[in-house]
Amino acid sequence: MFSEATEMPWLWAGLAAYALAAFYAFRGIAQQRVLAAGTRSYEGLVLLFMVCGVVLLAVSLGVRWVRIGHGPFVNLFELLVSQLFSLGTIYTLVYWRLPLLRPGAIVSLPIIWVLGLWVLMIEPKDAPFPPTYYNDWLWAHVGFGKIFLAFSMVGSGLAGVILLRWIGWFASWLRHLPADDVLDRYAWRFMVLALVFDSLMLIAGAVWAQDAWGRFWSWDALETSAFLTWLALGGAIHARLAWNVPIRLGAAFILIIFVVAFMTYFSTPFISEAVHKGVI
Repeated sequence: MFSEATEMPWLWAGLAAYALAAFYAFRGIAQQRVLAAGTRSYEGLVLLFMVCGVVLLAVSLGVRWVRIGHGPFVNLFELLVSQLFSLGTIYTLVYWRLPLLRPGAIVSLPIIWVLGLWVLMIEPKDAPFPPTYYNDWLWAHVGFGKIFLAFSMVGSGLAGVILLRWIGWFASWLRHLPADDVLDRYAWRFMVLALVFDSLMLIAGAVWAQDAWGRFWSWDALETSAFLTWLALGGAIHARLAWNVPIRLGAAFILIIFVVAFMTYFSTPFISEAVHKGVI
């Protein structure tokens, strides 16, 4: 009923919508156009194109799901597209409900587009559904992981704004945005939420591993990398709460943790030869 030619235009349109959202986020902040009510005039366009991107990617994923007969998260192409959808969905909700955090879009939306550019360079080949994936705990494991990465991205967006202000040209460009201490406070709140869902992801993954391979944990490359990410995130939050960590140093910690999480999610499963590869 559907073919790859049916699926791909929806994907391209979704990525174009994300690109337009990023464009209007940058242009709006650069022009500093502020309405009397305090809401920046560009934010409606950013939100509109983010919603369009999410809907278009949902259609693309739905078409692929019907066409191949299983959830689109087996190979790297499917994982990236589904991640584009989940990151976009959660970030759109945050952008809509928490106006104070909207400046982080100039960092978070380019992060999303790194994945978008990556998708465009990968062949959209189909993959069989492994027998170990027929397990409800897989859905919990993957779902918690997507929420974890999305909340980390929100925190990284705010941390990125803090660090950009350290650069002379950006300091004046971003002068009308919320103060660093405000962005810092919200960034770490989202990192705490990220830790909660990272913990749930590891627990659900261990239960799934027991059902799939007969062991909760084996210290393969992906499990080890995921555990080190969890330790780094927990350690950074502890340092932030226990010591007077400078705001910019804390922002650097957040970005480093996001990079580590990103590499764990999108690199380790595809280079490891262990049974827990995350891709077949």
